[in-house]
Amino acid sequence: MKLQQLRFLTAVADNGLNITSAAEALYTSQPGVSKQIRLLEDELGLKLFIRKGKRIDALTPAGDKVVERARRVLREVQAIKALADELRGEVRGLLSLATTQTQARYVLPQVISTFRQAFPEINVELHQGTSEQIAQMIGERQADFAMATGGEELFCDVIKFPVYRWDRVVVVPRDHPLADVEKPLSLQDLARYPLVTYLFSDHPDSSLMTAFREHDLAPRIAFTARDSDIIKTYVRTGLGVGIVAGMAVTPGNDDDLRVLDASHLFPRLTTWIGCRQDFLLKNFHADFLRLLAPQLDPAVIDDALRGRPVPDLKSLISSTPLPLRNAPGQGT
Repeated sequence: MKLQQLRFLTAVADNGLNITSAAEALYTSQPGVSKQIRLLEDELGLKLFIRKGKRIDALTPAGDKVVERARRVLREVQAIKALADELRGEVRGLLSLATTQTQARYVLPQVISTFRQAFPEINVELHQGTSEQIAQMIGERQADFAMATGGEELFCDVIKFPVYRWDRVVVVPRDHPLADVEKPLSLQDLARYPLVTYLFSDHPDSSLMTAFREHDLAPRIAFTARDSDIIKTYVRTGLGVGIVAGMAVTPGNDDDLRVLDASHLFPRLTTWIGCRQDFLLKNFHADFLRLLAPQLDPAVIDDALRGRPVPDLKSLISSTPLPLRNAPGQGT
């Protein structure tokens, strides 16, 4: 049984049992209305109308009762929609976001500051973790939004919106042998030294390990961490060569490190933000998405706000001109 069938049924009752008039009121075709009503009758195993030829003469006693209950159902549907509009329009509430250290440290501060100025009554909660931890938090409804890079297989029930693209960079102390290399860096160069990089980058199926494997190289991972600042700290101690997100190197704070372009060595990555498919987006949630990803088609965000289907992440990435966030002077 479909709501559309109940709408068609009540429209016929409201238009003097005239299917043509009902179809005009519904902006649809007369055969379409007739078909849906017959399908409803078949499903219920009841005759809802007394027919004389092709003309409907009256409602059957069963039809009277079904129409009465159909009206109740449709009223409740309208009430639910009104409630959703009311909830979406609330300016008090909570925005809870689970993300990685890199996003929390280098991407979100300005966005959250602007959002808080616009919505002072909205509390913002920020949770940090690995992709696996973020997936668990959103799965257990500890967070409204997840923001991560890759790992789509962990977030099958999440509507995702692309935010930006980024490349990795290599960081070394200024007295390191690689600091004076003038030619473009190679994977062979990196394979000569222990590496310090992100947690789980040492997994065989990670994009970093895949890049080395495709060149028949086996890198030495000396240390992994989820925090870019921790990685840079251990690079400074001489533990190894660092591989971090381009945005995680900032002038003034990291001037003691030499930053080497690695965009030609590893695939460019895309960071996305998403929410559960059953999550009720409110207006302030949509405004947060617009602040974070202004390049997104407004119609896509509106579709999510209204509970309409949204294209998958790959489709959105291919149709959206995403900004590139990297170290100053790196990448284009």
